[in-house]
Amino acid sequence: MTDDMIMDRVYRSFDKDNDGCVNVSEWICGLSLFLRGTLEEKMKYCFEVFDFNGDGFISKEEMFHMLKNSLLKQPSEEDPDEGIKDLVEITLKKMDHDHDGKLSFSDYEQAVREETLLLEAFGPCLPDPKSQMEFEAHIFKDPNEFNDV
Repeated sequence: MTDDMIMDRVYRSFDKDNDGCVNVSEWICGLSLFLRGTLEEKMKYCFEVFDFNGDGFISKEEMFHMLKNSLLKQPSEEDPDEGIKDLVEITLKKMDHDHDGKLSFSDYEQAVREETLLLEAFGPCLPDPKSQMEFEAHIFKDPNEFNDV
């Protein structure tokens, strides 16, 4: 996760009481979701991250900004924004089951259940499996190693 916009949304999703700080309880809940969350919990979390304005929908504009920031820039004669607009339209065709021009949680959930790769369709907001395993290996070491402390 390197995109500032996504990182801000991840932070806000951890900060459940919206006080601008992530307390220990919020941190543990966030880590629990990252490390042991169910698909349902991860879908709710990702949708919350992707719904920038919190209106319960992922709009075309939100999709455009996320995709623009998460895709690698390629030198081209074409306007890169046009390619991203095309990608937004393709995404809507695939995921917008009620055809209202935006994604509700229901649309998103149905699409992810059909194809789990769509969970992070608009950018990475969960740790990759390798990082998750390394974190767990580091944190959940043999407790006997800490007896000397």
